[in-house]
Amino acid sequence: MTTLATTLQVFFSDRLIRQRQVSPNTLQAYRDTLRLLLVFASERYSKVPAKLDIDDLDSPLIGAFLDHLERDRKNSVRTRNARLAAIRSLFRYAALRHPEHAATIERVLAIPPKRFERRLVTYLSEAEIKALLATPNRTTWTGRRDMALFGLAVQTGLRASELIGLRCSDVHLGSGAHVGCNGKGRKERVTPLTSNTVAVLRAWLAERAGQPGDPLFPTQSGRTLSRDALERRLAGYVEDATAVCPSLACKRVTLHVLRHSAAMRLLQAGIDTSVIALWLGHEQIETTQIYLHADLGIKERALAKTAPIETKPGRFRPSDKLLAFLDAL
Repeated sequence: MTTLATTLQVFFSDRLIRQRQVSPNTLQAYRDTLRLLLVFASERYSKVPAKLDIDDLDSPLIGAFLDHLERDRKNSVRTRNARLAAIRSLFRYAALRHPEHAATIERVLAIPPKRFERRLVTYLSEAEIKALLATPNRTTWTGRRDMALFGLAVQTGLRASELIGLRCSDVHLGSGAHVGCNGKGRKERVTPLTSNTVAVLRAWLAERAGQPGDPLFPTQSGRTLSRDALERRLAGYVEDATAVCPSLACKRVTLHVLRHSAAMRLLQAGIDTSVIALWLGHEQIETTQIYLHADLGIKERALAKTAPIETKPGRFRPSDKLLAFLDAL
């Protein structure tokens, strides 16, 4: 077995699983990235993956692999950078165990993430939220479930994985009503609930009649909903709500957009970004700053507090013939 094969196995079993205790999602992301890399290198060198060594995965090959992800697999720049982060994590671990490959490892670790255009976040207005939540058919079991689920998503800003992972015992409707969840990075957090959300969840729990460990929002057969199923149902409701609120037709609404909408509602209510970061489970407050950029109202209020600049309309005229010549080119 080559040095790479041994290092890769120990990296997963010891570094990721035993030492860092990463979440199943993180483990799956690392596994998929390194599997793609090994298959790519295997085809490039005509070697089976078990025969590849660390020096085979040099910086030119890693660069070619990253280009392959964008060009052939149509990965976004964000996905490309996430794949690179997984590769760099493996090579940082290898650097401690195999200094004899330091030159190759150092050049791979020097590959920078790719810069990309950061777009403003998409979120729903109050009218759009109201139209969306009015769409589920409350005369059906699935409609009442979806109304409770998406209403909870808009109010709490829970991630899709957090919503899917909720159990009946995670909801507390007494004094200090809240919902608890295990968030990203295995961090536990609690989110308070409004009186309207409490009323909807109380009715749903009574109808659900599940055991404490059962999924809060199951399928009709009692199993855990998948993210794909949730996204499909949300897309259907958005399509129906567009008839009432045409502005929804211009937006690609996903579960993460509902999370953005919850954050923007808090921001527009005057809540400090440090509190919003805690609410959403952001590890770094810088992550929450994206909502400041998206809120035009904050910028307009700042502009209203500034003194207008006294300027006269007119056209700039160069003071020199030579400058006039250059400007005319």
